Amino acid sequence: MDYSITPKEFEQFRALIYQECGISLNESKKTLLVSRLSKRLRTLELDSFQEYYDMVSGQTESDEFTLLLDLVSTNKTDFFREPKHFDFLREEIMPTLQSSRRIRVWSSASSSGEEPYTIAMTLYDSVPDPDRWDFKILASDISTRVLARAASGVYEDERVRELPPDLVSRHFLKGKGERAGMIKVKPHLTQMVRYRRINLMDETFPIKAPLDLIFCRNVMIYFDRPTQAQLVNKFYRYLKPGGYLFIGHSESLQRLDQPFKAIAPTIYQKEA
Repeated sequence: MDYSITPKEFEQFRALIYQECGISLNESKKTLLVSRLSKRLRTLELDSFQEYYDMVSGQTESDEFTLLLDLVSTNKTDFFREPKHFDFLREEIMPTLQSSRRIRVWSSASSSGEEPYTIAMTLYDSVPDPDRWDFKILASDISTRVLARAASGVYEDERVRELPPDLVSRHFLKGKGERAGMIKVKPHLTQMVRYRRINLMDETFPIKAPLDLIFCRNVMIYFDRPTQAQLVNKFYRYLKPGGYLFIGHSESLQRLDQPFKAIAPTIYQKEA
């Protein structure tokens, strides 16, 4: 069955998605929305987008609404994506924390876990005595599906084929037998990371201790400018003075009403 979406139905989905998670779908995204949701309508044996909208609009905490968000957003990520961020963390930030031996990080759009585990690897390998450090990484996403995969720490081994072999052997276990072709993040990294569902559109976040770093990369491209400004200013409140915000390579805080100081491309600092 071929589905078509009416202007009213598209506007309903656009308003719902914007209200719940800040993703702004313009008219150019209509074809993408129809393409991705049509398969779901067929699976559920629904006759129209209106039926699907009626199903999900009153159940924004449901698995089906989470699946809707998965379908309209992109969870593409890699280990050590945008490597200059991790070079900066290792070379510029970690030396300043030697006296405290403590760091608190939030990976605010962690998707399937590659980013928080990359942060964990970078922290662990940046110091000669990692067992004497207090590393804590909060990793969050709006999708419980990707969070469950991330928490498992299990990936296809092709995901690490471009990484240095010594790094892979330090931080991953290779699957054998029926697990051949898979790798699993080692416990010294998984114990550094705590996964939690957080909606970035919430007014406050469940974070009590001030943070040293926040990673929010390749997320704000889905938001309009007012939503970006609101989010960045919320991040500012949760950072320590001198803390850093990392954003994606295709994003910028220019032309936003926000208090951060630019330190390097896509790296910003809360002034001490």
